[in-house]
Order: sequence, then C-alpha cells, then structure tokens
Amino acid sequence: MRTQAEKAAALRALHQREGAFIIPNPWDVGTARLCERLGFEALATTSAGFAFSIGKLDNAVGRDRMIQHVGELAEAVDVPVSADLENGYGDAPDEVARTFREAAARGIVAASVEDSTGRSDAPLYVREQAVERVRAAVEAARGLPFDFMVTARAENFLVGRADLSDTIARLQAYQEAGADVLYAPGVSDREDIVALVRAVDRPVNILMSSDGPRYSLAELAELGVKRVSVGGALTRVALDAFLEAARELREHGRFTRLSKAVRSSELSELLGP
Repeated sequence: MRTQAEKAAALRALHQREGAFIIPNPWDVGTARLCERLGFEALATTSAGFAFSIGKLDNAVGRDRMIQHVGELAEAVDVPVSADLENGYGDAPDEVARTFREAAARGIVAASVEDSTGRSDAPLYVREQAVERVRAAVEAARGLPFDFMVTARAENFLVGRADLSDTIARLQAYQEAGADVLYAPGVSDREDIVALVRAVDRPVNILMSSDGPRYSLAELAELGVKRVSVGGALTRVALDAFLEAARELREHGRFTRLSKAVRSSELSELLGP
C-alpha cells in the first residue's frame, strides 16, 4: 500500500497532467474497491450517497460518523481519496479546520468544504465568512506533513440561487484564500462552464449527474475542465435498480429483474486478490 504522502502526490499529479480525469463517488468500501479495480486513479466520497446507504437524508450524517466513513474508504484502497465533508460541520472557521484535520488523520488526502449553511432562511454564508472558512481549511491542510488538497465549493446553483456572477466571485475569493480546486455544483450550461473556467486559474471540478446537459469527458476537457465527479449519482443508479427489482417482487410477485443482476463470479473476480 502507498503511504498517505504518496497518495497525496499522486492526486496532485492528476490535477497537473494534460486533459481531464474522472473522480467517481463510491458510497461504501465495496464500491470503492470496485472503482479501484476498474482502473480509476482517484476516488471521492459522496455525503448524499453514504447517507442514503444508511437510511438517512443528505446532510443528516454528523461529523463523527462521516469521518469514520471516509476513513474506512481511504484505508480500503490504494488510490487517493478526497472526502466530501459537506460544510465542515460547523459555522466557525475553527470547526472547519478541526474537521479537515480529523479527516486527514484517517487517511484522507483531500477534501471539499461547502459555503452552504443548511438553513433555508440564509442558505449561503456571507462571502466574507465563507472565505474565512476556506482559509481555515487551507491553513489546516498546510499544517499537515503531506500535500493535502482543498476543494472549495460555491453552492449557489444547488440552493436555488443560480447567479453565475456571484458564483464566480466566490470561487475567485476562495482561490485567493488558497483553495487548490474550485467547484460549483449545478453549473452545467456550456457557456457557464467556459466562463467559470476562464475566470479562475485553479483546476475546476464539474459535477455530471442525472440533471442538466450531458457531456463526454473529452468535451469537458476541451472546455478547460480538469476534474469530473458524479456526486451521489452512482448510488442512485444502484438504488434505482434495487427499487425496480423490489417493486416487481412486492407488486407482481415476479423475479425477471433479478436476471439482469451482475453475476457473483464477476464481483468475486473484481474484488479478489
């Protein structure tokens, strides 16, 4: 197994080479290992996917449980893992820094922090506070004995505030605060992606999910995107198949959907030594 420092260096190198790369989002140890065996060079966790897998809603998993989860994934694979740490599990910058240090202690080599509050009356932190929270994450990362990468997320489009100008202004401020990667989930129009990429000088992560336009990795690379993630989409794909099969069992007493299941032998081959 590679050391944490070696994993961190490998992740940094992915962001520096030509073209774009996909960083998929498994939701448990089994799917993390499957992604690794399929050849993905880095993984990212999904807070929503993990929450669904344990019967909770997104943003309903606390810091301790999430840190345990991301640590289990990091320990299970030999590729670098970036953690979805939601909004850092606290409003204060010190709480964000604590969350990042705890994730790093469990083997994580990168993590993201959101600027969403989780409150309907004020869904985004005011920009100045959001910047301080990113800066706290960066300072915590720079205090580690390896190259921990910080992704700063502007959540405007996810909270119903599709303001590209403010999104870009936030990402530029997070860049100045030291973030290594910039991410605005929900930005999906070609023109918006191009404008965002041109407005910053750090690698940009784009979310490809079930909503919005569809682009190939090559097309996104041409737009200047460096990294592509899928959030909780893989989890929902799996749960879609589960619900289809379960509803057929319950409502019709039939078993035809089960015939489409991946064979145990294929899973055993992928997960085996």
